[in-house]
Amino acid sequence: MSSPPQKGFPLMMADEGAHLRIVALHGGKGLTTRLTELGLNVGSEVRVLQRQGGGLLVARGESRIALGGGMAAKIQVTPLD
Repeated sequence: MSSPPQKGFPLMMADEGAHLRIVALHGGKGLTTRLTELGLNVGSEVRVLQRQGGGLLVARGESRIALGGGMAAKIQVTPLD
């Protein structure tokens, strides 16, 4: 049995400095594979370092990852308490 999907919001809507957990990836197979290769998979914790234009700079552990707005819109996140 799988657990019910968690409610979330697109990563692109997150504020600078927000600590978040990825709950879903809504891209095609290619995008999902690319995000997973970058370490952005379901369950990962990320922090928004900077918002610039339509893109974001996020941190996952010691890694820094730049994402365009289109990619960030397909990543669903929830805030960490």
